[in-house]
Amino acid sequence: MGILLWPPPPPPPSVISVSGKRPLSTFPPGLPETRHSRGKARSKILSSNFESFINLKPESKPESLNLDLRWLDPSTNKSSIDVIIIGAGPAGLRLAEQVARFGIHVCCVDPSPLSIWPNNYGVWVDEFQDLGLQDCLDKTWPMTRVYIDEHKTKYLDRPYGQVSRKRLKTKLLETCVANGVQFHKAKVWKVKHQEFESLVECDDGSNLRASLIVDASGFSSTFIDYDKPRNHGYQIAHGVLAEVDYHPFDLDKMVLMDWRDSHLGNEPYIRDENSRLPTFLYAMPFSSNLVFLEETSLVSRPVLPYKEIKKRMAARLRHLGIRVRRVIEDEKCLIPMGGPLPKIPQRVAAIGGTAGLVHPSTGYLVARTMVIASVLSQTILECLGSTRMIRGKQLHERVWNGLWSSERRRVREFYSFGMETLLKLDLNGTRGFFDGFFDLDPYYWHGFLSSRLSLRELGLLSLSLFGRASNTSKLDIVTKCPAPLVKMMGNIVLDTVL
Repeated sequence: MGILLWPPPPPPPSVISVSGKRPLSTFPPGLPETRHSRGKARSKILSSNFESFINLKPESKPESLNLDLRWLDPSTNKSSIDVIIIGAGPAGLRLAEQVARFGIHVCCVDPSPLSIWPNNYGVWVDEFQDLGLQDCLDKTWPMTRVYIDEHKTKYLDRPYGQVSRKRLKTKLLETCVANGVQFHKAKVWKVKHQEFESLVECDDGSNLRASLIVDASGFSSTFIDYDKPRNHGYQIAHGVLAEVDYHPFDLDKMVLMDWRDSHLGNEPYIRDENSRLPTFLYAMPFSSNLVFLEETSLVSRPVLPYKEIKKRMAARLRHLGIRVRRVIEDEKCLIPMGGPLPKIPQRVAAIGGTAGLVHPSTGYLVARTMVIASVLSQTILECLGSTRMIRGKQLHERVWNGLWSSERRRVREFYSFGMETLLKLDLNGTRGFFDGFFDLDPYYWHGFLSSRLSLRELGLLSLSLFGRASNTSKLDIVTKCPAPLVKMMGNIVLDTVL
């Protein structure tokens, strides 16, 4: 859900949609080469009937900001930089501005630092308010709606918003400039390490030295090492921002999830597949004839075929009577979820998707990354901003342990348990799960979706959820969850012992 994407295995690409849903592409064999973040490419504006819009080929129209950045000249700047951040996405820029405000010399390296991100970011409004970024929202809805099935609908009193990509990037870049961050327009090819500093080799032939390298380039990064098999679950989606003749959605409510399947009544094969591996509709209505529509597989392993997602979306829109007149933007999304954390510690630090910060149960990323960037900046300050200048192995250990403290690792294990549970549920099981989940005290479901709960609170959430579950859902939990539960407990115990 949300804004968007390895040797071994080869890396899938980097990517919000329900995230922060919704944050380069190197997909595993057999996967379509699509953007891996809630990344949206502009598409040709063409007329369409009920289904033909699905086959429109996007026509990219990249946009760039007109800002004066502080450019680094490698030929005249021979001194070592304190921190080099690879990537100018939300994660990289947020960390850059946070670290630089302490007077630490930061350089952000990116092939196109002024380009506006293609990703479509959706966030909970309170998350951006807490970050002081509420002015970076294009549109907000005071309420969200979840269709459990044809007969039951949940109304969630938690405002949701669409992020203005232009305003957010402008704000982050302007703060970076004000704090002294420098930029270098290039692609990083290789990182080499010495005892107390690292060398970054770029595709323009330049070499940059720094005490610390932070990778914020997304899921497809080759600079981060893993020491465990990367058994991710995958969230995959197809979405369009479209002008339509009609849509049935209330303009003051965004549709977080629509699990109804009546649109597949005349499609027995697709209906059977959807019963086994369900997908839902995510919808942002902007006006009576402008709406963002996205068919999403919350999590699957292996990934649900992209063509299957498009088929289900076409059937759903046909059933709802939504006739697309023009496709304004097209979005193809693939988000790796869960799986192991990177090797901790290692000589290249990380932030964002490549650091394992994607919510394993939902796909949310952007808001949480913004919060973690502030925490990580404090750790970097303690090392590079001190008079003793902690560098080398000790610096790398402190940075990685600051990013993934023991408590955060254990909490992530719990969220990964949630993902493994969802992987085992069919459509009816998934409906039962969310029926109970959104009946919880808002403190708990808000906190779960925003990664705010402690391990103890997550335990209380589980007990409450089990107590509220229907008998059928309880049977699902008892029969399908023991293996993921044992795995989670084992990993938590192992983490505690080590």
